[in-house]
Amino acid sequence: MELRTYTVIDSLQPQTASFVATVAGGYLPLQNQAALLVEVAPGMSINRVTDTVLKNTDVTPGMQIVERAFGMLEVHSTDKGQIEAAGEAVLKFYGIHTSDRLKPHIRNAQMITGVAGHHAMIVNRMRHGDMLAEGETLYLLEVHPAGYALLAANEAEKNATIKVLEFRTFGAYGRVWLGGDEENVAQADKAIRAALGALDGRANG
Repeated sequence: MELRTYTVIDSLQPQTASFVATVAGGYLPLQNQAALLVEVAPGMSINRVTDTVLKNTDVTPGMQIVERAFGMLEVHSTDKGQIEAAGEAVLKFYGIHTSDRLKPHIRNAQMITGVAGHHAMIVNRMRHGDMLAEGETLYLLEVHPAGYALLAANEAEKNATIKVLEFRTFGAYGRVWLGGDEENVAQADKAIRAALGALDGRANG
């Protein structure tokens, strides 16, 4: 089993929590709850992670995604101590440490200012979050591994006045789409880079 993503969210921000609730196949999170996201390889091994977490802690599963290559689990709770205990249960079960995760690596980040109306429409047709307006700034992030997209979106919302349009926390790469004015989008980018850069882990990229 390879630990790819391991991240604890101290407080889910309103838009981020609402977005997860929109796309989650499990029990929906509420804003200000703490969350844990774990991504492993191969994908089937996430079932062991889910079993360990739910049998040893009082947390609620929001998403479990099982792909051939990777598996992802998100759990949440109003008690951050239970989230930390859930993470410790996973690490103990596999005999690993947080430093065994992959360090986040930003593969691509773009800011597009003054978005054209038809461009905004294309984005809005695929998003599950807020809507992008013509003339706003669009921010796009691609991060590896995918699970860190949740942390990126949450930190962006926590530190800047932006719209969370979409984010994807599974697959080969994680992706985040944000919108807003240029100044706040730049602030969100700064917050994302600081949060991802602060995490330790195995060399990546």
